[in-house]
Amino acid sequence: MRFGFDIDDTLLNLREHAFRTYNAKLNRQVDIEVFHALTCIPIHEAFGLTADEGREMWNTHRDEIYYSAPPFADAVEVLQELERRGHEVYYVTARKAEYCERTKKALIKAGFPVAEERFYCGMDDLDKVHIIRELELDYYFDDKPKVLETLSGLKAVTYVKDNAYNRHMDMPRIVGWQELLNLLQEDNC
Repeated sequence: MRFGFDIDDTLLNLREHAFRTYNAKLNRQVDIEVFHALTCIPIHEAFGLTADEGREMWNTHRDEIYYSAPPFADAVEVLQELERRGHEVYYVTARKAEYCERTKKALIKAGFPVAEERFYCGMDDLDKVHIIRELELDYYFDDKPKVLETLSGLKAVTYVKDNAYNRHMDMPRIVGWQELLNLLQEDNC
């Protein structure tokens, strides 16, 4: 079977890592519960920053955030297990093209099974649907409502990676990555 995964906030805990980075860089102590209560993707408002200030903060610290964000619990092990079982693992990320090579290396360093021909990077969020369709994925996992809303006509079974900003979506949901292996066991995969 073919499994496709978004990276940021699906496999990597990027926003929470950014939140912790902002706390450190701004010398603040905004409680992590504030982060968990955010119902939008941007995090700048939790720090009292304007959209422009938030964009500047993100751009200033993007490399640190992108390349040191930790994987969600069990993400690496579950994707490794998929590969061990003979499944194909694809990555489909809208990170800009200039970040693709370093992103791939960071995933490999974190232990994710990455094959060159199964790594797709540099497209717009709304262009992911075309790649997912062309790859004929059986399953696809993402966190962003904007992306997930474009995927309804695909054959891929689509799951949302649970986050406060996507809980309004009525679709199959993964809260923890171990759940995926349980689902596959139920489907005899």
